[in-house]
Amino acid sequence: MTTLTSPRGSPSQVTEAPQPVAASPLDAEGVRARVDRALAALLDQELSALGFLGKDNGPVTDALSRFALQGGKRLRPAFVYWGYRGAGGAADGPEADAAIRASCSVELLHVCALIHDDIMDGSEVRRGRPAMHVGFAGLHRGLAWRGDPTAFGEGAAMLMGDLAFTWADVALAEAGLPDDRLAAALRVFNRLRSELMGGQYLDLVEARRGAPDEDAVRRVLTYKSGKYTIERPLHLGHALAAGAPGLTGAYSAYGLPLGEAFQLRDDILGVFGAPEVTGKPAGDDLREGKETYLVMLARQRADRAGRQLLESALGNAKLSEDDVADLRRLIAGCGAVDATEARIAVLLAQAKDALARAGGITEPAREALAALADHVTDRNA
Repeated sequence: MTTLTSPRGSPSQVTEAPQPVAASPLDAEGVRARVDRALAALLDQELSALGFLGKDNGPVTDALSRFALQGGKRLRPAFVYWGYRGAGGAADGPEADAAIRASCSVELLHVCALIHDDIMDGSEVRRGRPAMHVGFAGLHRGLAWRGDPTAFGEGAAMLMGDLAFTWADVALAEAGLPDDRLAAALRVFNRLRSELMGGQYLDLVEARRGAPDEDAVRRVLTYKSGKYTIERPLHLGHALAAGAPGLTGAYSAYGLPLGEAFQLRDDILGVFGAPEVTGKPAGDDLREGKETYLVMLARQRADRAGRQLLESALGNAKLSEDDVADLRRLIAGCGAVDATEARIAVLLAQAKDALARAGGITEPAREALAALADHVTDRNA
């Protein structure tokens, strides 16, 4: 456990996340460690401002500091940083420090999105621990409070997500950016947030409407995950560096196909990933009724009996491990996994070709972005 020193000079109770030991493109130029330090300092500041909660501040501090600092790969801040570096931003000094602090905005937005997503999906586990709403429901039960523990847990978790959403603004506003760069960054960040929320809504709609076509599935994965993971963070980094206007197009040509490939890998992990690695129960996407690209292909390719099995099981929260195993065999056996892997390979090639052809990107960033492209499409969590 690492005790940090707060900006006010007093010891902080926020615990800094353990640093990774394996080499990773996320650690190039120390980005992950720098983001962790900046994020810990920001949480210390903002959680201390909730001192008026008195003894009730403890569960809030524990829940948010654990969620934000002891989990997460810092993928989105990495794309912010390399978007900034690719547009000519310095690797160190005050400008780089401001870019790192600003990149915490997308990580805090991600915290908000995950907390809210778990409530909407009814997910009970996140990152190997009880989901935020489940944890607060447990607090309610443990203290024998009156009322419904589930309703309390969901309400409290929604507020935790809202706090993270609010602090995302603080991360940008107090990053130390010049006024013109802050204004440009806010324009990108607000677009990013709107697209994310719209994508979340589309995800809800398609899961209830059922059997979306390929265009609808790709629209969800692009807006719910792809754009806000890669393309818009790159654009945010570009704004932080006040880069050349034409570079945003190059970032989109690289980021859009890569964002789609990233989510397709996530779809495969949601069905076939190992729980001890992904931090979520195997087959949760099936229990939640996610209308993913993988499911769409299985629906198209399976025989009649397979389609009947898929439709009867998809969205059933009570699927057993054996039920999930049957669905896995169906999805793999009909060729949906192989076809999704092939699509990932095509999209990765498009992204890397766009990166290689793009003019104006500094060479350290080009190399880092190429490594990140491989990383996000060939991962196990």
